[in-house]
Amino acid sequence: MLVNKILKVVLLLLGVAFIVLQSLAYEVEGVVISSLTLLLLAILYFRYTENISNIFFWFLAVFTTAEMCKYLSYVGPSIPKDGIDYYYYITNILYIISYILLIVRIIKGLDLKKVFSELSIPILILIVLDILCVSVVSATTENVLSVYQNYLEFTYNAIIMILLSVALIGYMYRNDNKSMLFLLASIFIVFSEIIQIAYYYVLEDDQNLGFIYSLFLVVAFIFLYLQSQLQFTGPEPEYMDESLEV
Repeated sequence: MLVNKILKVVLLLLGVAFIVLQSLAYEVEGVVISSLTLLLLAILYFRYTENISNIFFWFLAVFTTAEMCKYLSYVGPSIPKDGIDYYYYITNILYIISYILLIVRIIKGLDLKKVFSELSIPILILIVLDILCVSVVSATTENVLSVYQNYLEFTYNAIIMILLSVALIGYMYRNDNKSMLFLLASIFIVFSEIIQIAYYYVLEDDQNLGFIYSLFLVVAFIFLYLQSQLQFTGPEPEYMDESLEV
């Protein structure tokens, strides 16, 4: 228990350090801290969680690997002007895979037939909103990135919006604390990613944006860890549908 508490304190301090470094535009140092933080978080989850989800553990592992690849892009051999930025593609593909694992974790155990039958209208609305949001967000990088990078960016944005939509559907279906924490984490992930686009491609190295997106990312992972300590309780009736005793 003592080691567990020490790890949590260390993780909290590292999270604060990451936010400070990103807000000061110390990208390399921030990536080092984030990689170390995620590695310790994976250890904390694996060693001190009673009911481990293999999918969630692999999410942490793949996301940590993506952060390490991001670090290599800073310290590795420089890419020629007309060369292919393999770091960019590998890192973002790993991020996409990690978020897909989160999506799978959310829908695992859902009665999809029942979900689509009961929530068909909300799902349709979310699909329309996702298409609109992805199109608007992806348009900000059209004149900055290459054609293939834009394809990857569009896919990346689509995945995080699907993550948010699936988390919302999961909460509407299950109506429990774990789903609520998953939804909150997804909201902070989406906002963090959107602000990162502005940070890297619109208002480059804006310290305020660096602070906000790193803060949102840290908060997202706090919610992700909290939900990992809970179990899905299954569909629960809304409070308004519960019979009240007189």
